[in-house]
Amino acid sequence: MAKTIVVKQIGSPIRRPEKQRQTLIGLGLNKMHKTRELEDTPAVRGMIAKIPHMAEIIEEKG
Repeated sequence: MAKTIVVKQIGSPIRRPEKQRQTLIGLGLNKMHKTRELEDTPAVRGMIAKIPHMAEIIEEKG
């Protein structure tokens, strides 16, 4: 079983650069306080690292 992480959107994309908005969409987040369970890969970790003010890891599974 692959390791997964639960990511939560904590910030609004309003008045943020388009690249940061697209990163949120790439993670599957588009509304405040929405959570997604994603596979724990370096690509996903890098996307979260680019927008720490808008998304956070709340749980690691596996």
